[in-house]
Amino acid sequence: MTHHLFVYGTLSPRHAPPEIAATVRRLRPVGQASVRGRLYDLGEYPGAVLSEKSRSVIRGEVFELPSDQGTLTSLDNYEGFEPNNRSSSLFLRRTWPVTMDDGKRLRCWVYVYNGTMKDAQPVRTGRYSRRRISRRSKSAGSAATK
Repeated sequence: MTHHLFVYGTLSPRHAPPEIAATVRRLRPVGQASVRGRLYDLGEYPGAVLSEKSRSVIRGEVFELPSDQGTLTSLDNYEGFEPNNRSSSLFLRRTWPVTMDDGKRLRCWVYVYNGTMKDAQPVRTGRYSRRRISRRSKSAGSAATK
């Protein structure tokens, strides 16, 4: 079974920091896409809040994942997703309906922020454009989202 990943931030090849860049290069590009929800600026990275009823969209890209489990495990580790401890995960990995630019719909994995957006600024364009400079840590991420 083929699995797809929707990326909107630091998992994009344009923004991938050195610690995840080699893994990101293993993903096969499928195309530009969007999801319903709101994107937030959390400082070092953006964070998504998904909602099928949202009038806002988050712009990103869809990639096909390699068949090996190691790639997904590396992505989970980078995103601070702990499948057996979801409450302490920085991001959660969920399947979500994604609309490709050609109108085709896919269900893709999407990493969504697992914290409060109280102090986060919305990204009105729905597109992440800032390059992340320093390595993200769970303590830095708990006050912001990706």
